[in-house]
Amino acid sequence: MKKLLTTSLLGAALIAGVAQAQDTEQLRIGVDVPYEPMEYRTPDGELTGFDIELGNAMCKQIKADCEWVVQAWDGIIPGLLARKYDAIMSSMTINDERRETVLFSDPYIKPPSAWFATADSGIETTYPESLKGKTIGVQRGTLQDNYVTDMYGDDANISRYTTADDLVLDMDAGRVDIAFLDFPVGKSTLLDSKDGDYVSVGDMISEPAKYFGEGFGMAFRPRDKDLANRFDDALATLKQNGTYDEIYDKYFKTQQ
Repeated sequence: MKKLLTTSLLGAALIAGVAQAQDTEQLRIGVDVPYEPMEYRTPDGELTGFDIELGNAMCKQIKADCEWVVQAWDGIIPGLLARKYDAIMSSMTINDERRETVLFSDPYIKPPSAWFATADSGIETTYPESLKGKTIGVQRGTLQDNYVTDMYGDDANISRYTTADDLVLDMDAGRVDIAFLDFPVGKSTLLDSKDGDYVSVGDMISEPAKYFGEGFGMAFRPRDKDLANRFDDALATLKQNGTYDEIYDKYFKTQQ
């Protein structure tokens, strides 16, 4: 009888364990890589970055087991609609055109822009009067170009470049005093460069919305409103308990 009772208890425990495993929600999230520091692979091939860490934290918050599915950008929305994955978290800017096809979460980040200069430039502040007479480098036609043109055009010289790499060449040659770039671009081309000694100057900038937009959001199929709401609630919780700030500072805190 005792042996039978023990066997019954073990059987019940196994059934409970299987049921608990089955209760864990399985979700797939589409992502395009690389876009450092948002999403990229480590040298050993592991996916990491701000989007990846924040996405994993939100999945943990909603008690879901999430799998990242790598998908090229030009097929990332079609892949969502074809049910290859349940959501997209891949530095996708919220805009009205995409709203016609997908349902967006609340913005989880407004990609910051930042100022970059050589370590010995002597530039410590980025007020218009501080940069009077300086040459500011930007990528042509970007939101950073629009911002600098409006805010600094009367005080500084503005040099516009087709690519960030072209801008860096002129910075290396001393023809540009300071650059204003999307932070991920500036980090990968300047801060992480082995050919120069660059630093970020001043604070990150992501306002006003007139220039810097609504930010990045997760994308869902329009019918999945409940899932989008759960991720919104998870994001709010992570912002309240400090987890969001920890992840943000890891990737975006400026180093003077």
